[in-house]
Amino acid sequence: MSESNNGNNGNKSNNGNNNGVNPEKDLGTQNLPGQRGDHGEEIRVQRGMFGANNGGDTSGYGGLVRSVRLPGASSRPYGGWFDEVADELEGALEEQDLLPENAIEKTVVDRDELTFHIAREHLVRVAKTLRDDPALRFELCTGVSGVHYPEDKGRELHAVYHLRSITHGRLIRLEVSAPDDDRHVPSLVPVYPTNDWHERETYDFFGLIFDGHPALTRIMMPDDWQGFPQRKDYPLGGIPVEYKGAQIPAPDQRRSYS
Repeated sequence: MSESNNGNNGNKSNNGNNNGVNPEKDLGTQNLPGQRGDHGEEIRVQRGMFGANNGGDTSGYGGLVRSVRLPGASSRPYGGWFDEVADELEGALEEQDLLPENAIEKTVVDRDELTFHIAREHLVRVAKTLRDDPALRFELCTGVSGVHYPEDKGRELHAVYHLRSITHGRLIRLEVSAPDDDRHVPSLVPVYPTNDWHERETYDFFGLIFDGHPALTRIMMPDDWQGFPQRKDYPLGGIPVEYKGAQIPAPDQRRSYS
């Protein structure tokens, strides 16, 4: 969620119409923990606008060099209802004889959004707790997104879940990771049935295997398609396209400026 530009920093409205934004948090970027800047965790150095390294950079920014960083863990206080949610989740897990530090690998507050990084073996229990606890009540999962970081060794594949509380008017994320050589994550379809198609799409494009899914088959690509097209190591490739008598070459055969 982008930073507010309405000038109302520190808005303490609690009317539930904040669209998931923490109303008690100063939205000034310098006050947010885990800023990417020079902090957090560097996973790679990108060259060029899009990181092209085998076909030339056609953007004209081939000389651009920048670090790609993941935001680091945040420290308390997180601000506003973020602390309330964190406290309630940790307390509910303790009541189930699960140490919070075993389930929650880190908590990140970045760009006024709250993300819990969860150990994948505890994902289902954490999701059920977030859904069912009266003080949490994140009743809706709006889907799961796949992310591929080839240089994030041992955590190359990430699954990101967006959870919304209709009851409390709040929005948080859960994030889990899996290595390339063990691409398994528990399915959340038993907890959030609408994840059925979303997990199939993430499997289709990234190769993440959701254990316990009722029918984990391709949903966008043909059944016999080889590979997972949205991974960063998937070849650009393509086929020539005919258009009004002209032929457009495949992406990896077009001219470049570097």
